[in-house]
Amino acid sequence: MLKLLSVLTFLALTLPFLAHSFSPDHPTDRRILVLLDDLALKSSHSLFFKSLQSRGFELDFKLADDPKISLQRYGLYSYDALILFSPSVDRFGGSIDLAAILDFVDSGHDLIIAADTNASDLIRQIAVECGVDFDEDPAAVVIDHTSYAVSDTEGDHTVIASDDFIKSDVILGSKKIGAPVLFQGIGHTVNSENSLVLKVLSASPSAYSANPKSKLSNPPPLTGSAISLVSVVQARNNARVLISGSLSLFSNRFFRSKVQKAGSPKKHEKSANEQFLTELSKWVFHERGHLKAVNVRHHKVGEADEPAIYRINDDLEYSVEIYEWHGKSWEPYVADDVQVQFYMMSPYVLKTLSTDQKGSYFTAFKVPDVYGVFQFKVEYQRLGYTSLSLSKQIPVRPFRHNEYERFIPAAYPYYGAAFSMMAGFFIFTVVHLYSK
Repeated sequence: MLKLLSVLTFLALTLPFLAHSFSPDHPTDRRILVLLDDLALKSSHSLFFKSLQSRGFELDFKLADDPKISLQRYGLYSYDALILFSPSVDRFGGSIDLAAILDFVDSGHDLIIAADTNASDLIRQIAVECGVDFDEDPAAVVIDHTSYAVSDTEGDHTVIASDDFIKSDVILGSKKIGAPVLFQGIGHTVNSENSLVLKVLSASPSAYSANPKSKLSNPPPLTGSAISLVSVVQARNNARVLISGSLSLFSNRFFRSKVQKAGSPKKHEKSANEQFLTELSKWVFHERGHLKAVNVRHHKVGEADEPAIYRINDDLEYSVEIYEWHGKSWEPYVADDVQVQFYMMSPYVLKTLSTDQKGSYFTAFKVPDVYGVFQFKVEYQRLGYTSLSLSKQIPVRPFRHNEYERFIPAAYPYYGAAFSMMAGFFIFTVVHLYSK
């Protein structure tokens, strides 16, 4: 009896998590673990946290070295996303380490990393595994003598006013960001050959990475627009990662600060940090740019049921419905670049799908004159959107012996030649036998 009660208790605790984890109707991350260097960050960065909570996220704040923290319980992940606001941590508490964080991302969960000038080797290593490299000099920060933020004190130009944003409405929203973003921290580079990493906020051509307290004896290793201030990664499993070289970027002070970019006469009453990070966090936590495909169908023209096998040269129709998550509901996804392949070792048919502007995509084509095992394949990858990979396998057979045409029009000359030869032979035989 006690064993039965314990099993029932376990199911009662885990079934809600299972239902949430596998529910296709709610792709957004709802439970987020926030690891902090200092609990004071909870108040100094409260505006960013409140923006998440106002959108329905449940935040669990823990110190990064808390010995009781864990991402899993009974083999199931307790959180849907992770925020690391602990740049100086050398070792996480509990069961969290580098491998655990990478497994967390590999399992499809999302991650936000905020580094700073005191970034530890552990944080740098996590960033490297995500595809970006911070400046190797631990004392180096991003300096810009032409695009710095104007202040009452001249300073060392390490507070940058940057407005070099990625041009993508799905990542940063359709509303234009009018003011610069304030940034103070370390820069990083991304591998140009890695298509999974994108620079969201870049430094200006005059920026460089160096120690502001020492003179430059050699050219700085990171210069110009090659320096990324904020980058994002969308893994092949659609997990999303945000990497920032500044923890101050998320602070209330930068959220509320007035900003004027050097060389610009325009003074902005408020920096764009709040708008920038709010829109970017919507993308990171799958409130935007998340696609799903349903009702994948194919059948012969004039029929409704899906056959178990096609015959060569059959006319068929293929259709699929694609929707995008908009934070609260699924809306029809409209695009003109969705394609389907009829594939066996290589694509025999490649067709761009037509759309009714309501989420339905469709096309029709003739089965090629090749028999074997084919696949309907849709491999859709577009900047900022989760990738779609759909496949359905179907065999294609040749004509049966009784399905071929009796007489092929192209062969009529040969038929005529055969019958004329037979007629000629008959006439020759009659003439030869019955003539004197």
